[in-house]
Amino acid sequence: MPTFNSRGLRGSALEDCINHTNEVLRHDGLALIQKIPTPITPIDIEKETRHITLAYFDQKSTVDYIGAVQGIPVCFDAKECREDTFPMHNIHEHQMVFMEDFEGQDGISFFLLYFKNHDKYYYMRFEEALKFWNRSKNGGRKSLRIEELDDDFFFESSNGYFLPYLDMINKDLDRRNT
Repeated sequence: MPTFNSRGLRGSALEDCINHTNEVLRHDGLALIQKIPTPITPIDIEKETRHITLAYFDQKSTVDYIGAVQGIPVCFDAKECREDTFPMHNIHEHQMVFMEDFEGQDGISFFLLYFKNHDKYYYMRFEEALKFWNRSKNGGRKSLRIEELDDDFFFESSNGYFLPYLDMINKDLDRRNT
């Protein structure tokens, strides 16, 4: 069977960890976070397995996840990179617009970045993402370096599959309230 590289499968291990974490948080009554599917229109469907083999995106999606953490609206997107830099072109303008509007409604928006080479996760507050976004759009550096990020918002998985990002939301809230 021929193999191929699919850009669409990048980050699937990260997504699996987030989905597992979200299920545990739901079960424990701490949060209700749902994965938002990207709307597609199938073109070709394999008859025997009913798998979609060709499709196109109906519209730009907003973020990967949306929900509530103990009454606080939350939305976030998950991104993975192998290098010590994260290209800002991996964040799309429609995502930034949505997150800004979400923040305007007293929600919390953030990105979960996974630096694969370091096996570290990073909670990037929307305010911080906006700083790097604006820098790249105004002719500055088009990526962020891991050294530029706030050490307080790096975290590791627990038991190899649980991502304790609620701790980072608490830090985010503390910063907002000071």
